[in-house]
Amino acid sequence: MEGSVINQICASMDSFFDTEKKIGDYIVRNPKKVVDMTVGELAKECGVSEASVSRFCKRIELKGFHHLKISLARELVDAKDDGEISGHISVDDMEGSLRGILSNKMEELRQTVAMIDREELKKILDVINNADTVLMAAVGNTIPVAMDGAYKLNQIGIRAMSTPIWETELGYSYNLTDKDVVVAISNSGESTGVIQILEAAKSRGAVAISITNNARSSVAELSTYHITTATREKLFLDGYCFSMVSATMVIEIIYLLLASMRKESYESIVRHEQAMAYTKE
Repeated sequence: MEGSVINQICASMDSFFDTEKKIGDYIVRNPKKVVDMTVGELAKECGVSEASVSRFCKRIELKGFHHLKISLARELVDAKDDGEISGHISVDDMEGSLRGILSNKMEELRQTVAMIDREELKKILDVINNADTVLMAAVGNTIPVAMDGAYKLNQIGIRAMSTPIWETELGYSYNLTDKDVVVAISNSGESTGVIQILEAAKSRGAVAISITNNARSSVAELSTYHITTATREKLFLDGYCFSMVSATMVIEIIYLLLASMRKESYESIVRHEQAMAYTKE
């Protein structure tokens, strides 16, 4: 399936030059208008040259402006059943805001699942299932996703660890072996801390798996296997650059499929829940 243009723009926004950001921002906020525009009209609205628009299309791996319009039109048709996808957020329009947030999150999840390579996912599941230890690595705002992943893997009997302390993650990664796996979670895929952890783990022979919004990122390129997540945050706030929804969805998919593969997973979950039962009294 061809990836979403809006997702691609949102995922790449932080790496765009200023001119590209103007174009990208206008497109994600006004996809319906862009479908009916000429290249000159879009250039005028963004305050850039027509050549800049053409270069932008190539930057996001489209053949040209016509290809951009066709791709946007297709996305709008596909998303119609889920409601209008809008970046408008206002407490004065609570109903419209809630619908917009829901539509965008549904689209994030739909696109994330659609972009998963089924054969690669099978390999990822096999590698994790047979690993001695799985290090769920993250820094900053992706830490909760990594810790949730480690919790879920331990719950079904797969030894896993994660920590919010980067120095501890890095130290642990140097003690991995070729029987271990590191799962790196990063929004942009350019986190220096995550890159260092991956490099350390790979130097020890560990298999590297990554979950990012950008399949061409440094983190993705360092990994043997990669899962791309969709993102729509730039539709809401320019400074809001990460949603845990898509990455958490990927972790949930991996967890559920692994649980179905492992005969002992149910017993492990029951044992795990019983051990913690006293905390729920």
